[in-house]
Amino acid sequence: MEEATPPPPPTKPPLLPPHKPKTLDDLLERCMGALCPSQLAQAVIVSLAWVFDAQQTFINVFADAAPAWTCADPSDPVCAHAPNPCALPPSSWSYSLPSRASTASDWSLACARGPAFLPGLPASSFFAGCLIGGLALATLADSSLGRKRALSLSCLLMSIFSAATAAAPNVWVYSLVRFIVGFFRATIGTSALVLSTELVGKKWRGEVGILGFVCFTVGFSSLPALAYYNRYSSWRLLYLYTSLPALVYSLCVHFFVRESPRWLLVRGRKEEALDALKSITSSPLTCSFSSVCGNGDNDIDVYSALKALCAKRWALRRLTGVMVAGFGVGMVYYGMPLGVGDLGFNLYASVTFNALAELPSALITLFLIERLNRRTSVLACTASCAVLSVTCAVEGGRGGGAVKMGAEVGAFFCACTAFNVLLIYSLELFPTCVRNSAVAMVRQALVLGGVFAPALVAAGRRSGRGWVSFGVFGAVVGFCGLFVAWLPETRGGGICDTLEEEEYKDGVGKGGGLEQPLLA
Repeated sequence: MEEATPPPPPTKPPLLPPHKPKTLDDLLERCMGALCPSQLAQAVIVSLAWVFDAQQTFINVFADAAPAWTCADPSDPVCAHAPNPCALPPSSWSYSLPSRASTASDWSLACARGPAFLPGLPASSFFAGCLIGGLALATLADSSLGRKRALSLSCLLMSIFSAATAAAPNVWVYSLVRFIVGFFRATIGTSALVLSTELVGKKWRGEVGILGFVCFTVGFSSLPALAYYNRYSSWRLLYLYTSLPALVYSLCVHFFVRESPRWLLVRGRKEEALDALKSITSSPLTCSFSSVCGNGDNDIDVYSALKALCAKRWALRRLTGVMVAGFGVGMVYYGMPLGVGDLGFNLYASVTFNALAELPSALITLFLIERLNRRTSVLACTASCAVLSVTCAVEGGRGGGAVKMGAEVGAFFCACTAFNVLLIYSLELFPTCVRNSAVAMVRQALVLGGVFAPALVAAGRRSGRGWVSFGVFGAVVGFCGLFVAWLPETRGGGICDTLEEEEYKDGVGKGGGLEQPLLA
């Protein structure tokens, strides 16, 4: 009798590769198509917000600058050899400009008794307002307000309080109002950057992002011209010149700019998203969002976006890295224009050189952004900035001329380029549902560097060694820039809309994808 052969063991079905979920990025790319004039016009209008953002950011460079002083009798040896006029009789010296031209001369801040940082208090108050405002308002554009309303409202309130600055009776009220201006200004750059890049397709996202940086350069460059024109008038007029156009602009955004279709879809507002797409695209829409459904991320409120970032280990690592790097870049970026007058050059010319350094930085980033590795570029720029800043400090101590000015402009150029690439990098590191909040936190880290910079510059100026601050700038930016070495590279990759899509794309937690550090 033949022995029965046992049946073959059951075979397991072959493991199929995981199916990539359909993303809003894919759908929106098909809907938007090529860049059309309407999309470009919308992006340009939104990017103009950076002009007014730059003016409010650097207006203290001129409004608070102490004018040069001269002796009434040039042959007076006591006056001629005095390091400052504070100990001289009031009749023996005078400012080269009317005292009303600057808060420092209007309120005698340079010689006022008090802490060494008092002349830098208004600028530090502005950046402190930016920091707190950014933390308080960071996720409003991701949740209840949306990109467009957050931008319009921030510009409106910033311009109103900037105009109110002209009525400040003393340095304490002035600093308080500057704090409020900074509070409402905090989300302008973030909202403008995110909204402009979400109004266009992936192919033009980098170029449109750099467009905002070009507008920032225009705003920064306009300040020396405005200040020079106003040099014999009151500093209060300078605030009116910059605040009234911003007021008009905020109304233009409200009436002429459309909300981000991507944000509307993430929030589940499909009909509004279709209407927005119809108004900004030139070709008839052939796509449908009927299959798009919420997955929980579209219910993110004011605080849950930051909570979601901190709950994911990979997201927290990314956020920490770009924020630490942002702190170092921000200290140089905001501090150098405030301290450039200590190098012994004409203030208007020096700030103009710094402002013009932003233009080639923006253009280089604009034309090379698709070829630049984000991580390597930030590392190279921060290292170069550190070397040039220290060089500027060494030459400043020796009394060098052209070398220290060249080193200062070069360091500022590197800081500008690092600033630009870091923001583009941050846009690509995080998905839509938390992108505005993440970029806002990076900007707050940049601003936190700006909080310390004015006090550092003012303390160095009071001691007579203003060039020392440049050495501190170099040490900080060089160290902080190293933190991006442990972040993933994003060049050439698509952007995701949810945290789950980001984890799927990168294989987060499985040792794959883009999570391999540069120094591994």
